[in-house]
Amino acid sequence: MHIFFYQVSRMSDIFVHPLAVVDEGAQLGNGTRVWHFAHIRGTAKIGDNCNIGKDVYVDADVIIGNNVKIQNGVSVYHGVTIEDDVFCGPHMTFTNDLYPRAFAEEWKVAKTVVKRGASIGAHATIVGNTILGEYCMVASGAVITKNVPDHGLVMGNPARLVGFVCKCGKPLKGKPTIERTSVTFQCATCNEKVTIPKTDYELKDR
Repeated sequence: MHIFFYQVSRMSDIFVHPLAVVDEGAQLGNGTRVWHFAHIRGTAKIGDNCNIGKDVYVDADVIIGNNVKIQNGVSVYHGVTIEDDVFCGPHMTFTNDLYPRAFAEEWKVAKTVVKRGASIGAHATIVGNTILGEYCMVASGAVITKNVPDHGLVMGNPARLVGFVCKCGKPLKGKPTIERTSVTFQCATCNEKVTIPKTDYELKDR
């Protein structure tokens, strides 16, 4: 059984477009908007004030936090967890099978966790068994094959760490303050100080 707009619209201020499909049992938070041709499976959980764009697919058991923006054409497959304030750009790709075969009868889900505030650019690909750190930035078209540190800026195929970004999204430039175990930048745009582990800083450009 499917829940359509005329039913869902009675729940708080949730909006579901008439051409979207939200399966029975799916949980949608207050203020969340689901646009046309999206499909939300019945055991998915989506938080408050999310925007689920056109042609988005949210698979069974997926958990999505609050204030998440998922742009057009994104499929969020089983095994993916998205925390609060995440941005998923148009047509970026999640995967959940490291060794896919159409005829495989048994396979293990390769999980992905996208931490709070992370941004994923358009057409990026996220290979499973990875963690995208808090407030990291994945460039458009990047292919993620390993974990991304908090505030990390990654690009390329396979993606490499080329720098760090502030919570506001702007690159952290200039000479940082280097301590024994940490490195601190001050954002030239918003003046916020961002401290990262020295071990993450030393991974840059390797």
